[in-house]
Amino acid sequence: MKGQWTLIAVLFITLIIAGFAVVNVDPVEVNFLFTEAEWPLVLVIIVSVLTGCLIAGLVGMYRIFQLQREIKQLKGKDVPDKDPEDTPVDNEKTGLQRSRKKES
Repeated sequence: MKGQWTLIAVLFITLIIAGFAVVNVDPVEVNFLFTEAEWPLVLVIIVSVLTGCLIAGLVGMYRIFQLQREIKQLKGKDVPDKDPEDTPVDNEKTGLQRSRKKES
C-alpha cells in the first residue's frame, strides 16, 4: 500500500512540474560561466529537475551502500549474549523478585 501512495505522489508531482514547464515556453538566457545560451524555459526546468533527482538518487544510493557495509561488518562480529542479571531493572516487580531471591 505504501508503494501505491508513493507512486501516486510521484505522478502528482510530475504532473505539476510538467504543467508548470508547458506554461513557461519563453526562451531564457542561461549563463554557463564560460558561455551563454538561449534555451526554452521548459528545457531549463526539466533539466534542473532531472539533475536534482539524479543527485538525490546518488546520495541515497551512497547512504544505502554505507549501511549495507555496516550491516555486513556487524554480522561478522561475535556479539556476546547479555546475562539478564547484568541488565538494568525496568520493572519494579522484577526488582522485588530478585531481592526476594537474594534474601532466601
